[in-house]
Amino acid sequence: MAVEQTRVDEPIWMRTLIGWHVVFWVLLAMTLVVSFSADLSTGRRIVYTSAIVLLGAAYQFVGLPAITSRRSLPSYAYRIVMIGCLMVLVALYPPAVFVMFIASAQMWLLCERIREGAAFAVLLVVGVGSAQLWSAGWGWNEFWEILPWMAVSLVVSLLFGIWIARIITQSEQRAELISQLESARDELAEAHHSAGVMAERERMAREIHDTLAQGMTSIVMLAQAAAVELQRGGTDGAAARLAAIEDTARENLAEARALVAAFTPVALSEATLAEVLRRQGERFAAETGIDVQVSLDLPDEEVAALPQGQQVVLLRSAQEALANVRKHAGATQVQITLGISDGGVWIEIRDDGSGFTPGASEAGFGLAAMRGRVEESGGSVQVESSPGRGTRVQVLVPAVAEEDV
Repeated sequence: MAVEQTRVDEPIWMRTLIGWHVVFWVLLAMTLVVSFSADLSTGRRIVYTSAIVLLGAAYQFVGLPAITSRRSLPSYAYRIVMIGCLMVLVALYPPAVFVMFIASAQMWLLCERIREGAAFAVLLVVGVGSAQLWSAGWGWNEFWEILPWMAVSLVVSLLFGIWIARIITQSEQRAELISQLESARDELAEAHHSAGVMAERERMAREIHDTLAQGMTSIVMLAQAAAVELQRGGTDGAAARLAAIEDTARENLAEARALVAAFTPVALSEATLAEVLRRQGERFAAETGIDVQVSLDLPDEEVAALPQGQQVVLLRSAQEALANVRKHAGATQVQITLGISDGGVWIEIRDDGSGFTPGASEAGFGLAAMRGRVEESGGSVQVESSPGRGTRVQVLVPAVAEEDV
């Protein structure tokens, strides 16, 4: 798999080099084989064969590494040796000119710029044409016969070479673009992972604050109240407080297990939202002595039909509002109202406590966590309060059909 991925990442012209290698060696072998049918003297045949061997060795040890490494010095050296060898081959045996087919392609494969490739193409055509003219006897008639061939060869070499150069350039640009895209994809995946981690941390922080932390606060306050009862000799009151502590601790334990398992809040898994709100109000009243009234402006069956996500948001909002009443308000009465309007389902928690100046006290985690949870569900939070006049917190979540959740 790793090898396949490496080959896919290579430029396409690099992946097709094997074809050019095969063509080169086949043409070089044919050049040697067909020369045996020519009437060459022993000396010329030795020179001819030596030129073929030199060209093959230069390609294997200089040209091939230069094509893959794109180094300038080996590239220039190989092209000069190749032109010289071709001139010798064509001068001794003119039919060897067909090797120019692969030579022209290699000229352009080794070039970095079009002007450089064009210069070497001209040098190749002029050099091979001069070798043909030398073989023909350096006559003007021979020159005019060779000139059209040289012109056509030059034009074809330039067109073919420019096409090769542009393919190489586009291939390199594509490889660079793919590398950039892969880098951007990795960075985006890392950013998404980090964002997911942060979102999960925030969710866990809200859940712990709305469940475990508030439960622990209740246990502390109940324990303090039980201690006071014992000091006064009121064993019955202390026993009631201890029983409440046990119940709260059990609920906290169940909530912790549900939180770890990412389940629905335990209370909602065992009862409807209306029943849970009533129980919350009764327990809060028993723990604090505050008069708590829970009223529903919609039937119980409609409350039970609300999507689970909405019920969780409404319940957690009520729990947070009650926790703030416990810690800050000094209230004697709390009214919890659940209703529905054109904008969606809402819950309102109103108390007659000391109140506060909105904006000055909302920096705490509780209201911030409430706003974050509600806004994630597409809802909104309104807080109305003033010193000495109590507080009203209203949470509105949009009406969503069960199948859309």
